[in-house]
Amino acid sequence: MFRIKKLDIFIAKQFGLLFVGTFFVCQFVLMMQFLWRYIDELIGKGLSMEVLAQFFWYMSLMLIPQALPLAILLSSLITFGNLGESSELTAIKAAGISLMQSFRSLIFLTVCIMLGSFYFQNVIGPKANMSFAQLLISMKQKSPELEIPEGIFYDGIPKTNLYVQKKDTKTGMLYGMMIYRMTDSFEDAAIILADSGMMQSTAEKKHLLLTLYSGEWFENMQATGLTVPYRRETFSQKRIVLDFDADFNLTDAASLTNNAKGKSLAQIRNDVDSLNHDYDSIGRMFYQDAKRAFYSSGGLSKRDSLRAVKMAGTKTFNIDTVYNKLSAEKRQQAVSGALSKIQSEKSNMEFKALITAEGDRVIRQHHIWAIDKFTLSLSCLLFFFIGAPLGAIIRKGGLGIPVIISVLVFIIYYILDNTGYQMARRGIWAVWFGKSISTAVLTPMAVFFTYKANNDSVVFNLDLYRTFFMKLLGLRLKRHVYAKEVVINDPDYIKNAETLRKINEEVTNYAHGHKLYRLPNPVKVFFIYEPDHEIERINEVMEATIDDLTNTRDKVIMNELNNYPVVSTKAHTRPFEHRWMNITAAIIVPVGIFLYLRMWMFRLRLYRDLRTIKQTNANIVNRIQQMFPNNDQS
Repeated sequence: MFRIKKLDIFIAKQFGLLFVGTFFVCQFVLMMQFLWRYIDELIGKGLSMEVLAQFFWYMSLMLIPQALPLAILLSSLITFGNLGESSELTAIKAAGISLMQSFRSLIFLTVCIMLGSFYFQNVIGPKANMSFAQLLISMKQKSPELEIPEGIFYDGIPKTNLYVQKKDTKTGMLYGMMIYRMTDSFEDAAIILADSGMMQSTAEKKHLLLTLYSGEWFENMQATGLTVPYRRETFSQKRIVLDFDADFNLTDAASLTNNAKGKSLAQIRNDVDSLNHDYDSIGRMFYQDAKRAFYSSGGLSKRDSLRAVKMAGTKTFNIDTVYNKLSAEKRQQAVSGALSKIQSEKSNMEFKALITAEGDRVIRQHHIWAIDKFTLSLSCLLFFFIGAPLGAIIRKGGLGIPVIISVLVFIIYYILDNTGYQMARRGIWAVWFGKSISTAVLTPMAVFFTYKANNDSVVFNLDLYRTFFMKLLGLRLKRHVYAKEVVINDPDYIKNAETLRKINEEVTNYAHGHKLYRLPNPVKVFFIYEPDHEIERINEVMEATIDDLTNTRDKVIMNELNNYPVVSTKAHTRPFEHRWMNITAAIIVPVGIFLYLRMWMFRLRLYRDLRTIKQTNANIVNRIQQMFPNNDQS
C-alpha cells in the first residue's frame, strides 16, 4: 500500500520551491525570445497600455506549455544535484532506499503537471492562441506608414495601392512613390508619382495625411458621351487626405478559421473531417472538369476513334499513319493546336494544384497541432527522467552545471522538434514522424540515464571514455607511476629481480617462437583458432612486480618504472574472441583486410614493447644489484 513518507514530503518540498522559481525564469526567457519576433509590431505604433498588457498576457499563456518541460528539467536536476552534493543522497541509499523510491513523489507531481499541461493546451491554450492571433493582426493594421514594405505594392489602405522604392524609418520619409487610387472603377483611376513623401495619421485617427514632394498627377475624369476627359498636374508639394481608420480595432475572428493552434482536439477532429470532405469534393470536381476539357478540346471519344479508323482505311488506328497523310500545312496546324491546348491545360492544372496544395497544408497543420498537444505534454515526464538521474549522477547543485546541461538538452530537443515540424509542415516527412522524432530521441536518453543512476554506474568519467577510444583506435597509452609519500612495506627487491630475469627469458622465447616481426598466417588468424594467453600471463606477473616496486624510495627505479609500455595482450592474436565472428570478418573482405593489417600492426608493436620490457628489466635488475651487492644471484 502506498504511504506518504517524510522523505517524499522533503524531496517534494525541495523540488516544488525550485520548480516555481525556475518556471518563472524559463517563462521570462521564452517570452523575451518570442518578443524579438514581434518587436516591429509594437514599436512606434502608439498602442495603449491596455493593448500591450493583453499582448503580453496572451503571449505568456501561449508559452506556458513550453516552459513547463524546461522548468521540470532544471528543477529536478538541481534538486538531486543538491542532494548528491550535500551527501544526503548517499544517506538515503545507505538507509536501503533505492533511487527510484526517492523519485516516486516527484513522479507523481510530474504526472500531474503533464496532465495539467495537456488540459491547458486543449482548453485554455486554443483560446489564448486565437486571441493572440486576432490581436496581432489588429496591431499590424494600425499605423500603416510603418508597415509599408519596400519594392512591392501595399494594399492595406482602402481603394489605394501604394508603391515605395525606399523608406527611412528614422525620419518617416518615403522615396520613389507611386500611388494608384480607385474611386468607383478602374476607368476613373488616378496615378500619382512623387520623388518623396510622408504619411501621418490625423488627430482623430480616421484619415491619413499624405504629403508629396516633386511629382505628377495623372487622372481620368468622368466620361461624357464618347470622350473621356484626362487631367495631368505637376506639383512641387501636394497634400492628400485618405480615408483610413488608424485607431486600434480588433479584427474579426472569422478570418482565423484555419488557425489550427486555436482549436481543441474535438474541434480539430471535426474540422479535419470537414476539410477532407470539402477538398475531396474539389478534387472530384477538378477530375470531371478535366474529363470534359479532354473531350471538348480535341480528345477522341469512342465514336471519333471509329471514324478515324475508317478514314485511315486500316483495321487498327495508328496516329502516326493519320499524321503522315496530312499535308505540311495541316501538320503544322495540328502541332501548334496541340501545343496550345497542352500549355492551356498545364496552366489550368498548375492553378488547381495551388488550391489542393493549400488544402493539404491546412490539413497537415491541423494534424501537427493535434499531435503536438500529446508530445509537448509527454516531454514533461521525459525531461524529469533526464534531469533527476543526471542530478544524481553529477551531484552538483546550484545554477552552474545544471543550467548548462539543461540548456544543452533543451537545445537538442528544440532543434529536433523544430526540424520535424518544418519537414512535416512542408509535406516532406509524415506528420507523425516529424512530430515524434524529438520524443523518439529523448526516450532512450531518459532510459539510459535512469538505468545508470539507479545502478550507480559511471557515465561522465572522461578518463574511462578516453582510454576506451584510444584502445579502439590503437593509440598508445602512457604509464604514469608516481612516488608514494608514505610507504608501509618496502618492495622485495631480491624476489622482484629474480622475477624480472625470468620475464626476460619468457618474452625472448615468445618473440622468437611466434615470429612477431613477420606477417601472420591469415588462415590461422580467421579460421583456425589457437588459444594464446601467454602474453596475458606474463603481463599479469609484470604488473604485479611493477605494483610492488612502486613502494620504492629509489628515484632510479621509479624513473625506470615509467619506461614500461602498456601492453595490449590480445590484439596481436586474433580480431575477436569468438570463432564465428572471425570467420564473418574474413568473408567480408574489406573488414577482414582492415582487421588483418591492424593485427599485424599490433604484432610489430608488441615486438617493440617486448624489447623495451627486456631493456627496462635489465636496468632495474642492475640497479638492484648495485643496491644489494652481497645478494647477487646472476
